Amino acid sequence: MKLCGFDVGIEHPIFLIAGPCVIESEQMAIDTAGQLKEMCAALGIPFIYKSSYDKANRSSNKTFRGFGMDEGLRILDEVRRQVG
Repeated sequence: MKLCGFDVGIEHPIFLIAGPCVIESEQMAIDTAGQLKEMCAALGIPFIYKSSYDKANRSSNKTFRGFGMDEGLRILDEVRRQVG
């Protein structure tokens, strides 16, 4: 099976899907993705960045949920363009 261009499954090596729970700022998302990509490259591990733009399952309705779909997707696109 393929996921984001990577072969995945029991017969394939491990890969990492990681990122912050919710996008808190564009720069934080870009920096985090870049650091994770560098670490995974050094270890030879394929990497897929993930982060939510609307985290509805927060423990309080007063906490930050994210930027919403339009701005969140724009930020994720910028992460893709800058980091890969």
